[in-house]
Amino acid sequence: MTKVRAILDHLKQPLARIDPDATVLDAARLMNERRIGALVVSRGDRLAGIITERDVLNRVVAAQRDPSTTRVQEVMTSSVTCCSPETTRSECEAIMRRRKIRHLPVVEGERVVGMVSVHDVLEDEAHEQAQTIRNLFEYMHGEWRSA
Repeated sequence: MTKVRAILDHLKQPLARIDPDATVLDAARLMNERRIGALVVSRGDRLAGIITERDVLNRVVAAQRDPSTTRVQEVMTSSVTCCSPETTRSECEAIMRRRKIRHLPVVEGERVVGMVSVHDVLEDEAHEQAQTIRNLFEYMHGEWRSA
């Protein structure tokens, strides 16, 4: 079974982080620039929270707060569900489904080492299924070769 470590190895972008003292406007611009839905909020390598598009909508826009003066630490989710690099893909899927979340920071010891999204997890699963289909097709059509 695929582990989070392998999913992180295939991600094309480095981890997107923001400081808790940054403004929500800075966070929104970074998410928009990177075309992502969440940022790890950290001081150095230590996780302080996560800020998502949903946080911005619910806690800033809907609350009519000024994103240029509101600090990330005021509206971020500070009680964050995380996983480790050794967490399996199926465990991530279960956590995301049960908690109704789309992003899981990956923590090793006390260090944030990455973040996986539901998209990353599903893409990895689709890649594995495509490989299985290819192998079965080759086996059925006599093109299979033992390693």
